[in-house]
Amino acid sequence: MRTQQALRAAHLYYLQDLTMDAIADELGTSRSSVSRLLKYARDTGLVDIQIRSPLDQAAALSRSIRSRFGVHAHVVPVPDHTSDVDRLERVALSAARILTQYVESNMVIGISWGSTVSAVSRYLVPKTTHGSTVVQINGAANTRTTGIVYASEILRRFGEAYGAFVQQFPVPAFFDDPSTKEALFRERSIRRVLDLHERMDLVVFGVGAPQAPVPSHVYSGGYLDPSDREDLAQAEVVGDVSTVFYRADGSWKDIGVNARAGAPDLDTIKRAPRRVCVVAGRSKAASLRGALAAGLITDLILDESVGQAILEP
Repeated sequence: MRTQQALRAAHLYYLQDLTMDAIADELGTSRSSVSRLLKYARDTGLVDIQIRSPLDQAAALSRSIRSRFGVHAHVVPVPDHTSDVDRLERVALSAARILTQYVESNMVIGISWGSTVSAVSRYLVPKTTHGSTVVQINGAANTRTTGIVYASEILRRFGEAYGAFVQQFPVPAFFDDPSTKEALFRERSIRRVLDLHERMDLVVFGVGAPQAPVPSHVYSGGYLDPSDREDLAQAEVVGDVSTVFYRADGSWKDIGVNARAGAPDLDTIKRAPRRVCVVAGRSKAASLRGALAAGLITDLILDESVGQAILEP
């Protein structure tokens, strides 16, 4: 009932230009109730407000990024003085609303856990789908934790928002030995999840950055030993997607740590038709450039500071 009233109020307000007082009279309710109905319509995705202006700096930056890198870019205006935590929250909120338009029934939606995607998951706008599956892309276990609580909470939010079946990927983030990974990945129970990875229609991920003020979870969560960090530094790694590391030029296949990563390789991710990357903060510019060089991204949601940074010579 409330959804029907909100939809009716939205039609009258946005499409027929009636005032809230006039809508209140037509619906037999109060002006404050109309205001709440319009807010409900925006919050639940019944109404999608878009601003288009040739004078909009964010829009101009989006066009420049698309021209340079060949990706669809959504730039979120965030003041320079905003803290890194608030910057992430604002980008995550916008990303959660944008994602709604990409999600449809009968999709396989790959989710890469991490600080950014965790923030996005808190703001998802509900959208009912049928026959959809949310699948965890990369394993989350390490020597300190199974990672189940952290990863499953992110997956649960996506599953509940879209009415989708949730499939976890119960493997370590990094194996001790590549041969152990190869053996486990031959098991039928694991192959079933790997087959879902091959059929992903939509992938949602952030980029990990070693020195970001809001630490990437792979760097702050006890996943990397000192020897791993040394190997990554020697390999001139600039970031990771789904715990698979890459260099500034996008190369990744010969980086030793990747042979132990509990995740599909980056070629698997690149086979998904839509690959949405969410990034907040100038400190992630090098990581984002590397991901763009690797061809991992089709749709990019980011704030102005990192957008300007990736366009710099």
